[in-house]
Parts: sequence; C-alpha cells; structure tokens
Amino acid sequence: VQLQASGGGLVQPGGSLRLSCAVSRNIFSINRMGWYRQAPGKQRELVATISFSGEADYADSVKGRFTCFRDSANNTVDLQMNSLKPDDTAVYYCYAYLQIWDGRSWSDNDYWGQGTQVTVSP
Repeated sequence: VQLQASGGGLVQPGGSLRLSCAVSRNIFSINRMGWYRQAPGKQRELVATISFSGEADYADSVKGRFTCFRDSANNTVDLQMNSLKPDDTAVYYCYAYLQIWDGRSWSDNDYWGQGTQVTVSP
C-alpha cells in the first residue's frame, strides 16, 4: 500500500486546511486509516483514525475542530482542519493498517506516507 499526503501549508490562527492522503489500494478495503503528527522535539501523536466501517476517532486536542473522512470519488482519506491553532503546527503523516491473509494466517501491516508540513502562525 502506498500513501501520498498533500495539502499542508502556512495558515493563520483560526484558519482552515484540508489534508488529503491518496492511497494505492481501495480505501474501503483497508482496516483502518488515519493521521498522525509530529511537532519539533515531540513524539509522534495520533490525530484521527477512521475504521473500516467509517467510524472516526479523534485526539482530545482536535475534537470538534478536525474531521477525518473517506472521499470515495478520489480514493483518498482526508483531514479537514478548522479553527487551527499554533499548537497544531507539525508534520502530518498519513497512516494505514491492513490485515493480510497469506493462506494460513493473518499478518498485521502498517504503512506510512511521507509527511506534509502544517504551520499555523500569524
């Protein structure tokens, strides 16, 4: 599975950005996808995930401001970010988790896209 993230940039506090993750496999065949972020000097943290059934979960810090959803027309998983704050500044990474059956057992597979920089600054 190949992931290609895009949509980052510079935005003022209170502004909006939409990140998009293009996926090489049908997004509805993937167990779980999501977005992580990593700010300078900090560990990578979960931002949002969306399950196979379409249920989304969010970090407390972004609840009510960010929305993670699947765009079937473009086969992407997007992250709509509103009311951005300087603390949202980070490199954002697209993530996919896929279980693969090899004929005898299931294996757990994690995939990462390259990061896209989001900077929130006046």
